[in-house]
Amino acid sequence: MNNEIQNLNPQCIWKNFYALTQVPRPSGHLEKIQQFLLDFGKQVGVEVFKDPAGNIVFRKPASAGMENRKGVILQAHMDMVPERDTESNHNFETDPIHTWIDNGWVKAKGTTLGADNGLGVAAIMSIMEDKTLKHGPIDALITRDEETGMFGANELPEGELQGDILLNLDSEHWGKFVIGSAGGIDITATLGYQEVDTDSEDVAIRVTLKGLRSGHSGLEIHEGRANANKLMVRFVREAVEQLDARLASWHGGKVRNVIPYKAEVVLTLPKENIEALKELVEDWLNDFNSQYKGIETDIKFYVEEVATPAKQVPVEIQDNLINAIYACHDGVVRMIPSYPDVVETSSNLAIIDIEGGQAVIKILARSSREDMKDYIVKMLESCFNMAGMKVDTAGSYGGWDPNPDSPILHLLLKEYKNLFGKDGIIQVDHAGLECSVILGKYPHLDVVSFGPTMKSPHTTSERALIETVDPFWQLLKKTLEDIPVKG
Repeated sequence: MNNEIQNLNPQCIWKNFYALTQVPRPSGHLEKIQQFLLDFGKQVGVEVFKDPAGNIVFRKPASAGMENRKGVILQAHMDMVPERDTESNHNFETDPIHTWIDNGWVKAKGTTLGADNGLGVAAIMSIMEDKTLKHGPIDALITRDEETGMFGANELPEGELQGDILLNLDSEHWGKFVIGSAGGIDITATLGYQEVDTDSEDVAIRVTLKGLRSGHSGLEIHEGRANANKLMVRFVREAVEQLDARLASWHGGKVRNVIPYKAEVVLTLPKENIEALKELVEDWLNDFNSQYKGIETDIKFYVEEVATPAKQVPVEIQDNLINAIYACHDGVVRMIPSYPDVVETSSNLAIIDIEGGQAVIKILARSSREDMKDYIVKMLESCFNMAGMKVDTAGSYGGWDPNPDSPILHLLLKEYKNLFGKDGIIQVDHAGLECSVILGKYPHLDVVSFGPTMKSPHTTSERALIETVDPFWQLLKKTLEDIPVKG
């Protein structure tokens, strides 16, 4: 097993991150990581407990002479998105993550790396175990199931945290200090239907589209990356209209906050149309490569003959579903007028599952404005209602309003300039952060988010830039040392 990342600088963070890679922690299956963190807290001699929401809380008293400083809450989330390559047989509930170093980046072999938000957790662990640091009183909140709905933050008990300042360690661009983020909401459209018999003379073809770059539906939604479901519907509609194809099943995407990189449909059609369908697939592959030149470099689109299913989607339901998927908005709706480089409102057509008499479509919509979040919800609801689908929403969380006058922001900017000789960048993110939810329960907190550089979280291309971790650690330590006294 490759453990060379433990020798990277700073060793304290990389040692703890390596330990985290050995403990399974996919969203929804966090018993092992919760116990690991509880054991760690006891081992290093700090107060530690699991709260009623399943979050892990550390408490470390102030070092000598620092008792009068404002209390700081360090915050990260324990879960990771469990994505793997198609060829991988990795089991996220039992297997460790295998890491490797490639040209200055730490990556994982065939899976997500879990640097989102494992590096934040590793930094908290390093603060908890270091007996030489100077700091005031510190709480650390490591939340559960951030990636699937911010459940730990949403269920955080009021009155549990003791502090005046919240440092969220879940940002992915070193040198940028996040002071605001978008809210989000899960939208699920469902439809039950009675399957019909497949024509006994028809044959079946499985059509697979994969190899897309994918990406984080908040951080990378504006980059124009292809959505596998939206590409697939263009082909399916033409196959139905021109080749008498019928839809038997559709499976595309797996995680709500990931731009889907793969979609797979099973179609039935007259035997004499198979060659024409294969040519249609080739035509669309050429179109997709042309349309996404410079963005997508490894699109795979191919057909396989499979056993003909006994049942399929009835024509009227099939057509309604195809029309709804075709019409469903995916991507950026608009940018923030006052921050024109930042996405304000977007939607990600994340998951489609159609088979066995049940159609389920899942979308994550985001916006930094509540009125625009309501607008995108109603837009999508209208689209799917016209197809006869029932639409439900869940997991709504508000945006985090920027505070450019934040005292902790200005302290971080000063420390950053003193340490590294350049100005930090103030940023508002489209990705959702738990800060907004925590502020709803603890509105007095002064909040900033920052962290080392990561690319493509939520995908198997996720990677962490090694050279940014040490300066992140230096800034975190110096900021804790210089936290002001209580006023």
